[in-house]
Amino acid sequence: MGEKPFRARQIFRWLYKNDAATFDEMTDIAKGLRERLSEKFEILRLPAVETLTGEDGTQKMAFGLADGKRIESVLIPELSRLTLCVSSQVGCRWGCAFCRTGMMSFTRNLTAGEIVEQYLAAQRVAGERRISNVVFMGMGEPLDNLENVIDAINIFYADHGCNLSSRKVTLSTVGLVPQLDELGRRLDVSLAVSLHAPDDETRNKLVPANRKYPLKELLDACRRFPTPHRRRVTFEYSLVAGVNDSDEHAHRLARLAPDLRPKINLLAVNWFAGSECQPPTEERVRQFQKILIDHNVTAVLRKARGRDILAACGQLAAPSIDEE
Repeated sequence: MGEKPFRARQIFRWLYKNDAATFDEMTDIAKGLRERLSEKFEILRLPAVETLTGEDGTQKMAFGLADGKRIESVLIPELSRLTLCVSSQVGCRWGCAFCRTGMMSFTRNLTAGEIVEQYLAAQRVAGERRISNVVFMGMGEPLDNLENVIDAINIFYADHGCNLSSRKVTLSTVGLVPQLDELGRRLDVSLAVSLHAPDDETRNKLVPANRKYPLKELLDACRRFPTPHRRRVTFEYSLVAGVNDSDEHAHRLARLAPDLRPKINLLAVNWFAGSECQPPTEERVRQFQKILIDHNVTAVLRKARGRDILAACGQLAAPSIDEE
């Protein structure tokens, strides 16, 4: 619009701190600029139709979209950081066996504005404590919505936006190889791959995307993906009792891609009504981790957050108004 750059920061900071719904409310901005902004743009506010707080302090927010659909975001407090898990789609088309979102029918992609507004709305809930990390681990497959996700991440990075470091934004994917290559060419972002199995036979059962992009293709794409600043690709591995949690699975996982030096996040699968995937015992989880560590593989046990309010990994799903 030909305005000075500081205006962008001024406007975004205003939106960051206030619940304004119109530009007329920005009284510290000249009236003429407010009128031009009103002609070209609208302020998106996603109403929180429900907010739940878990026993561990995790907060799940269900947001209403203009078309009556809903999405969920999760705010995860920790001592050293405050993380927001954002959604990128209404539903998901890939239907992973352990994922409640996958049981929904895919409706549509979110716009970049709808993604960023999740951050702004959650920040207003968080108050004075700043959201320091964003993870694309909510509803949807981010790489299926590549353009809008890239636009949103660039706003997260911008000094006139959320001003987050690229080390503080993580994108999780089931492994859509062409889009993963495109992402690596265009954006610096931390990568987490929803692996969940060390072989194609097992992964086909849990992650249907593997039938289109099998492990070899996915791992080659991970090798091509740029990982600056000493970062490594993270593999997410949800342990499902009797499916992918045996000692043999652990040994195979350890031998899968040692050249990548992956960090493996282990998590007992989170059960929800209608799911056939049951979590293994704590002893089994510990044994699985030990085998990886014995192979000199970095393996971290992740504690489920917000499980009591269906806010943990794989538990997000928000019915639209007409489905209630």
